[in-house]
Amino acid sequence: MEGEHRGSRKLPGTQGIEVPDEVAAAEGLPEDLDASLLGLYTVPNLTRRRRAGAYYLGGAVLVGLAIAAGLPTGMWLIVGTLIAIGVYHFLAAFDLKVADTEALAIANRHTEFVVGHASAAVGFEGWRSRPVWNVLVFSADDPPTQRGLVRVDGVTGAVKDVLVEDNPD
Repeated sequence: MEGEHRGSRKLPGTQGIEVPDEVAAAEGLPEDLDASLLGLYTVPNLTRRRRAGAYYLGGAVLVGLAIAAGLPTGMWLIVGTLIAIGVYHFLAAFDLKVADTEALAIANRHTEFVVGHASAAVGFEGWRSRPVWNVLVFSADDPPTQRGLVRVDGVTGAVKDVLVEDNPD
């Protein structure tokens, strides 16, 4: 089965960089950099922001009821603020449809060189915090002669930018 190797630091069935145990020991790879100790990690979906939005809207309802029960009418400012924050959370709750491994594959297809090492990190852009994968890629030759940054939309998978340059020594 692919990915199942004795004496290497890699989870079975996963894709990524495989570091043999003897190389990791010789280079002094710290335990906290060994991803296989923690298991698979996925970036949480941003739709969970809706739960926070619901809490803010629920708080607005409670404050509104408290105003009706006798709190000062100046508390309507609090109600308006809670509603605005709650609505923002719903507007910013994008469904992160593109996983990190898919963003890496998309970046590999959109570079002008064969990709060796690569790394993906999710970032956010715009006032609604739309998720964007920032994928850093290096050419497969040793040492890498080229590097690039491919920005992939986390919702649609569309490539936003491709920046490629020679890798300085």
